[in-house]
Amino acid sequence: MEVLEDSVSAWSCKQVAQWLQERGFGEYVELLCDQHRLDGPSLLALTEADLRGPPLGLTVLGDIKRLTIALRRLQGRNQAQLEELGLRPADSSPAEQLLGTAGREWSCDGADRRCNGGDRFYNGTELRLRNGDRSALCSASTAHTHYNGRCRQHLSGRLDPEVWKTIVSSIYVFLVFGFTSFVMVIVHERVPDMRTYPPLPDIFLDSVPRIPWAFAMAEACGVILCYMFILILLLHRHRSILFRRLCSLMGTVFLLRCCTMFVTSLSVPGQHLKCASKTYGDIWGKMQRALLIWSGFGMTLTGVQTCGDYMFSGHTVVITLLNFFVTEYTPRSWNLIHTISWVLNLFGIFFILAAHEHYSIDVFIAFYITTRLFLYYHTLANTRAFQHSRRARIWFPMFSFFECNVNGPVPNQYHWPFSKPAFMKSMIG
Repeated sequence: MEVLEDSVSAWSCKQVAQWLQERGFGEYVELLCDQHRLDGPSLLALTEADLRGPPLGLTVLGDIKRLTIALRRLQGRNQAQLEELGLRPADSSPAEQLLGTAGREWSCDGADRRCNGGDRFYNGTELRLRNGDRSALCSASTAHTHYNGRCRQHLSGRLDPEVWKTIVSSIYVFLVFGFTSFVMVIVHERVPDMRTYPPLPDIFLDSVPRIPWAFAMAEACGVILCYMFILILLLHRHRSILFRRLCSLMGTVFLLRCCTMFVTSLSVPGQHLKCASKTYGDIWGKMQRALLIWSGFGMTLTGVQTCGDYMFSGHTVVITLLNFFVTEYTPRSWNLIHTISWVLNLFGIFFILAAHEHYSIDVFIAFYITTRLFLYYHTLANTRAFQHSRRARIWFPMFSFFECNVNGPVPNQYHWPFSKPAFMKSMIG
């Protein structure tokens, strides 16, 4: 006997199983009802994102679509129960009334996310809802949402802050910086003698006169970019994810830098550098020198002078990575911020070369590796199909660990993180 659909919120797991059987989805009864104990209210809250993603992970597209259609019809016939459960807002736009529940993400906190008159996106697949007005006005309860200058709605699921993973990434980059400082001490002991190994030919360094104050200006550019990123991090709603990604990428690039500068020792790039092989005694002497480098962030502005740490430039890595994070996690319409960020990045690179502190190839390799790694990481993170693949777990285990619960692109949402002052809280979100 067919189950009655006028009291879905009171269904038990057994009744849900019967409903699935009657509509030809008997093969999923064990998965949905026995393993995951799906009852009436959870059935009403079920979405296509839940069916596709973990822990369900349905793979047959036809079954996913047919079950989604059946769920939408069921939700459409039980709008009053949805409102009681906090799954449907009382005020629906005309377009939503026309489409029923199509393309909507039900959330158990009572927030129905939508972009009125704009575009809808689902896991990178465009479910576009167009009308005569092409301007997208995104309605958000507590924050302004931007994605590259357009209101884009992400129906892909949760964006868990997972603060404990952010702490793990912070420890990771902390240890990598310490290890990098120790490797810099080791390579200082192996600096080639300038009388035997003079500076290598370099087309830029041989053509451009050295500017003594340029390296300090390069570090000043990095400091300004750092302050810009800290401000964005403070105001961004998903700051935990941003900081976790910065730490994981920064740590990985510097770990690679440790390997390259340890394996091959280049001669110093200029005669002005008074570099010679220097021994720091026993292991404790090396540790003290490494601690001094680490505490000063390896910057000449803090009084740290290093030798032999070439192959690719750490200053270029930091400046470029900060620039990319600033431009990625701010709306495309913020042209002034993006212009300032890129100008600081390019001028910083120029000042590094103008100071003759690195070979041109050092800067080029650092810029290329940093940008490629940033783009590869975010491409994988924004493409949900790669996040849970076996290949990603094997080749990118750290990525799979940090990003397994970040479903889709991170929207640029901003809010004032403090309770006071009130006018700032109302202005930002």
